[in-house]
Amino acid sequence: QVQLVESGGGLVQPGGSLRLSCAASGSISSIIDMGWYRQAPGKQRERVALIDNADTTNYSDSVKGRFTISRDNAKTTVYLQMTSLKPEDTAVYYCNVRPISGARIMSYWGQGTQVTVSS
Repeated sequence: QVQLVESGGGLVQPGGSLRLSCAASGSISSIIDMGWYRQAPGKQRERVALIDNADTTNYSDSVKGRFTISRDNAKTTVYLQMTSLKPEDTAVYYCNVRPISGARIMSYWGQGTQVTVSS
């Protein structure tokens, strides 16, 4: 089992910045990748950013150049630095961690944190 605790959401004005954090605990010895997803009202959940075991990163076109995903040296906490925020970035943001358990790839989700971009 893996437990994820997110923090860092809130209300910010357009053009502002926020940093989200997601701390993982439990069976996290073999993580394939860690990512951030978001879901706006009435829309499907979409992947925003991903960092894999080799620290290779991938971003959606909508956030490329504005958001940065990173993790700590222990590879147990993943961050999402968001800059130049726009109203369309408003959503609930979820972290996701995929570890290997035996021969299976598992998937765990954080509880979600609200990000609201509004003046």
